[in-house]
Amino acid sequence: MLAPAAFTTRDFRHALGQFATGVTIVTTADALGRPIGLTVSSFNSVSLEPPLVLWSMAHRAASLPVFQQGGHYAIHVLAAGQQELAQRFATRGVDKFAGVTWEANEQGVPLIEGAAAVFECSNRSRYDEGDHAIFVGLVERCQHLQGVQPLIYHGGHMYAKHGLPPAPYTD
Repeated sequence: MLAPAAFTTRDFRHALGQFATGVTIVTTADALGRPIGLTVSSFNSVSLEPPLVLWSMAHRAASLPVFQQGGHYAIHVLAAGQQELAQRFATRGVDKFAGVTWEANEQGVPLIEGAAAVFECSNRSRYDEGDHAIFVGLVERCQHLQGVQPLIYHGGHMYAKHGLPPAPYTD
């Protein structure tokens, strides 16, 4: 039996908030072809060969069943100028795609215009751990914009202005 933690859930959340991360929007389509999406800050690379990424969402998220049943999704790494978009996709009860420029890929997954990078994935595996579901995606296609600054999440806030220079790309 594990001893009780010597910290509160709030302490844990605040400590995790010290890790700066990018902001993403993950999209898919439901069984009727309707676009579904949410803002996610838990995104990581897993492997270059094969190209794998992972992300997670809370079990309490209303769209979880759609992602569990779907075979494909897209992860959009947001650019610094997309803070309003990130806020919208993090808000419950709104039409997240109203006024958003997007088009569906071959699998019907919405691809949002203007993201710093987009990873089109097939759902390789899913794991339930704690209060979240962890999705591992096999990247089938990816694209990126050169010279854009990322939207950053740190300490419970999003930052569009920061001291990071645009990333130079070298091979």
